[in-house]
Amino acid sequence: MKPGEYPYPADEFDAAAASAGPRGVHRTPRSRWSRWWPFLLVLVLFPALAYGAVTILSGTGNLPGATGTTSSAADTGTTDESTATDEATTPAEPPATESAAPVVTPTPEPAPVADLTRAVEVLNSTQISGLAGGARDRVEAAGFTNVTTGNFTGTDPDASIVYYTAAADITTAQAVAAALGLTAVQESADDAPDGIVVVLASDYDA
Repeated sequence: MKPGEYPYPADEFDAAAASAGPRGVHRTPRSRWSRWWPFLLVLVLFPALAYGAVTILSGTGNLPGATGTTSSAADTGTTDESTATDEATTPAEPPATESAAPVVTPTPEPAPVADLTRAVEVLNSTQISGLAGGARDRVEAAGFTNVTTGNFTGTDPDASIVYYTAAADITTAQAVAAALGLTAVQESADDAPDGIVVVLASDYDA
């Protein structure tokens, strides 16, 4: 028997197999594109999907592995630096001081002024002629305008004296006494019923 010859007589099964034609090993070969397109599809679609996901998540602020903690830390650091800068640049306020109570200066009362128009009478209790007239001239030289003279008729005083009617006349009486070089001044409505009365004694230095 030659190689390739079937040693048995042909039967019905051999006839059916021969009429069916070749099977299995005679398929049409696949093209190169049919083998590579799944990989190309993955290479194109996966980056596109990843880019779209990143874009959507970044728009909502919910990126995977979000940097919220980092941002918070950065914000905290910025706030701390700003606070430190403000504290460094803000000048310290001076300590409050108690305000002193205002000092009220009393208004001084005006000094009393002699009344140069007040009536002044000069009386001579001595035997020296012209004593009262000389005293009158001195009083008028001091500015008094209403001065008269006369002789004293009462008990002669031991020393020259100036009488005045009331307390309001004391300044005027002192001015008259100063003009005559006298020091004794006394309030007496009996001896000086209206104004100033000067009684000259022997001690008066004309």
